[in-house]
Amino acid sequence: MINEFRNKKVLITGHTGFKGSWLTKWLILMGANVSGFSINIPTQPSLFGTFKNKDYIKHFIGDIKKTKLIKEHIFKFKPDYIFHLAGQSIVSKSFEDAVETWNTNTMGTVNLLNALKSYSKKCNVVMITSDKCYDNVEWLWGYKESDRLGGSDPYSASKAAAELAINSFYKSFFNKKNSNIRIVSARAGNVIGGGDWSENRIIPDCVKSWSKKQSAKIRNPKSYRPWQFVLEPISGYLYLATRLNKDIGLNGESFNFGPKNNDKIEVKDLVGSMSKKWEGSKWKITKNSQRFKESIALKLNCEKASMLINWEPSMDIEGTIKMTIEWYKNYYLHRNSINKFSVEQIDKYISIAKERRIKWAVNY
Repeated sequence: MINEFRNKKVLITGHTGFKGSWLTKWLILMGANVSGFSINIPTQPSLFGTFKNKDYIKHFIGDIKKTKLIKEHIFKFKPDYIFHLAGQSIVSKSFEDAVETWNTNTMGTVNLLNALKSYSKKCNVVMITSDKCYDNVEWLWGYKESDRLGGSDPYSASKAAAELAINSFYKSFFNKKNSNIRIVSARAGNVIGGGDWSENRIIPDCVKSWSKKQSAKIRNPKSYRPWQFVLEPISGYLYLATRLNKDIGLNGESFNFGPKNNDKIEVKDLVGSMSKKWEGSKWKITKNSQRFKESIALKLNCEKASMLINWEPSMDIEGTIKMTIEWYKNYYLHRNSINKFSVEQIDKYISIAKERRIKWAVNY
């Protein structure tokens, strides 16, 4: 996979976010020529700043909602690959500003797709949405790519609408055998790992409290999720892009990326496991004061990714928690060397995948 991106032009929208920063770092290590397009630095602290990614890429501040701006950026940079991650990613914020969420997540996606209609260079495009694009009826089994899209909250519905837009543009403009634009969508969620500083997320909330020797507050202890390490879906995005480049039969498809089927635990068990790895940490269950209802269960079926592109997850839940807590502990104790430590985590993840003979890693 590493040779596929060396010296290639790769555009990442949303490159300053949590997953965007890790994706950018990995592509830099593979020798890609990266350009990032984001509206701002979304959090403080900032993983993008911690990684010093700005020093190694073409960093551009721009609004995906501005049609002309994203088109000009694409035509000027001339990417070989595009990873679209730009969006409003916090469910609670979607209630505070539903219009902004819809405009960013849905119309921002439409703007990018529309710009590609007149782009003549061959380009492989991975549109990242969310596991929340499915109409969640609290099934205990995983949702397949063919299951109904939906969402009762503005965030989830906007991601489902983005998926409909992607499918519409594929069928209307990019479905010919000689199409220079090849496009797929990727759905993943419940991603944890070092450097996530977003509000109202369980890992950042805990480590922020523990770093101040305060007790972490847990709202929904019985909810369970198939948590996955941040590099798992990113390896899927990268490998999917390389396979799309070689196999036009993947054009227009959607793929789920998640952990193994049995890797799901309740919030209280996740926090309990994390707490054991953070000396002196405490946590307590508090009343949920949020105005919206959070789903109890949400799980993806990833058989399609396994069958069509031979992608599989590499890590179990314990390894995921361990690497996540190790990153935050190193951040607070050895901040000057956290960039080096992060590169070591990428190397460690690749080694784990190689040991388990995961397809993408065998010839990395």
